[in-house]
Amino acid sequence: MAEIRSWPWAWAWLALFAIVLLRAGATYGIGRLVATGVLRRREPGPRLRAAAERVDRWGPPVVTASFLTVGAQTVVNAGAGLAGMTWPRYLVGLVPGAALWATVWSTIGAGAFLVALRTGSERGEAVAVGCVALVLVAVVAALASRRRRGSLEA
Repeated sequence: MAEIRSWPWAWAWLALFAIVLLRAGATYGIGRLVATGVLRRREPGPRLRAAAERVDRWGPPVVTASFLTVGAQTVVNAGAGLAGMTWPRYLVGLVPGAALWATVWSTIGAGAFLVALRTGSERGEAVAVGCVALVLVAVVAALASRRRRGSLEA
């Protein structure tokens, strides 16, 4: 990671963006394979089932928000696959989430991000407000889309 962060910012961001797209997409793909029975060796554990239920209910905003957490990305991306979220719908959450993740890691890093949030520094507050605003916009867009889709079906 230190090697990538030593590159010019745009190249580092693009590399990190590509890495997280591939990793998260592969995790989603594994979840889809498990859901369709291709890898039917074990039943998913309770954490993975709970994540799949949340992802199925809330969709793309959950996927996006998972990239702002430590430890939830893998569970949420696998849960999206297990829940049977369609690829286009998954991409709506994946792309902005990957962009957020790449931005944090190519600039200040996750540790500094968490410290900035805890200390309440001006820069940390701006980053936190921006992240929260982005997640809120994604949630509102998803809810509006769901309502619109529901009214079209009725």
